Amino acid sequence: MAQRWTPDSWRSKPAKQMPDYPDPARLAEVEAQLASYPPLVFAGEARSLKARLAKVAAGEAFLLQGGDCAEAFSDFEADKIRDTFRVLLQMAVVLMFGSAVPVVKVGRMAGQFAKPRSADTETIDGKELPSYRGDIINGYEFDAAARTPDPDRMLRAYNQSAATLNLLRAFAQGGYADLHKVHQWTLGFVGRSPEGQRYEAFANRIDEAVQFMAACGVTAESTPSIRETEFYTSHEALLLPYEQALTRIDSTSGDWYDVSAHMLWIGDRTRQPDGAHVEFLRGVKNPLGLKCGPTSDPDDLIRLLDTLNPDNEPGRMTLIVRMGADKVERHLPPLIRRVQAEGRTVVWSCDPMHGNTVKSTTGYKTRRFDAILQEVGAFFAIHHAEGTYPGGVHFELTGQDVTECTGGAQAITDNVLSLRYHTACDPRLNAHQALELAFLTAEKLKEARADRDRARRIAAAE
Repeated sequence: MAQRWTPDSWRSKPAKQMPDYPDPARLAEVEAQLASYPPLVFAGEARSLKARLAKVAAGEAFLLQGGDCAEAFSDFEADKIRDTFRVLLQMAVVLMFGSAVPVVKVGRMAGQFAKPRSADTETIDGKELPSYRGDIINGYEFDAAARTPDPDRMLRAYNQSAATLNLLRAFAQGGYADLHKVHQWTLGFVGRSPEGQRYEAFANRIDEAVQFMAACGVTAESTPSIRETEFYTSHEALLLPYEQALTRIDSTSGDWYDVSAHMLWIGDRTRQPDGAHVEFLRGVKNPLGLKCGPTSDPDDLIRLLDTLNPDNEPGRMTLIVRMGADKVERHLPPLIRRVQAEGRTVVWSCDPMHGNTVKSTTGYKTRRFDAILQEVGAFFAIHHAEGTYPGGVHFELTGQDVTECTGGAQAITDNVLSLRYHTACDPRLNAHQALELAFLTAEKLKEARADRDRARRIAAAE
């Protein structure tokens, strides 16, 4: 029998990746202040996302999750939010039109401020300081004042998240996502590229389809989904004092929801079955993600699913696989087979970013596009072999013209990484690379859908 859950029951469990605040009294004040603030999202929206993810789990939709590795206070600009949003729109349209399947759009936005680290401290020129853990905790600058965890940063993160959500809702519901504007979503620096030209050809086909639908009487006025889109937010629920402060009882259902985002996930470093992060998230009703790395054990995974989704509710659990291109073929099949054997309903999503991080010859942390593509391809191939549905992809990306990941059609090399290397944490795909990957993923998804339909016809005939 699991112990009774409360929003603070996680505090009795071992908590990894948590900062050591030097002023506990101020931390308590900030938590109390946040607890009085309005919710950032609504429980009904989280339930809506869960229903959409249930369709993904059933093989009737596809999950596209993407955004920044870690949002930064200094990058808080409307244009940057818009550019990331429209890259995700472009990717979703490519996936949807190329594979004839609805796409559930979830951003790593409006709350992705905390980052786990491999070490508690870092040393530069003989000076040791606490590691940078994201702007919600401390500063990137390498000095003692900036690296000291400051609870007031949670207030700034809340305010920035609220403003970002306000803009995202305006874009999603205010006409910016109108399918009549697919040509306008192309960023200037992308439009001149081969993938930009391919997208334009794609957009022309969409124009023809929209015009045909209008001739049939299906217009933006009669069908709001032509001019609006659903867009949800997500982040890693890493900083538990912040998450607890934004956990509320839904007046409609009486259930607890974490109203900092529609979807929360548990990282590969904090998925201990008896740990604080699992304890906290087992009690909220949001859809959840769980990162599955090469050290994930099938028995532990089932134990986690027992804890996080004891009722096997469709849409509740998304397993975000981040193995690495050289490990996925060895480590993913045992997880799939065990989940299938236990009859668990999950969304399988591929994160080809975090297992493929390397150091370049010039000293920059980077990810190679061919390795990212290799892991995506292997993910689809493995699900084909196992007879299961590859339900989603999870990318770290930006709408900016950065040079952080090597390769792709631009043929970015180690020697040019320094030109526009702007990330404070992990390297991100730029808009060129993200769009290129969307086309390649759409082809894989179309094949997977055809395989699934063929299997269903054979099963029906028998």
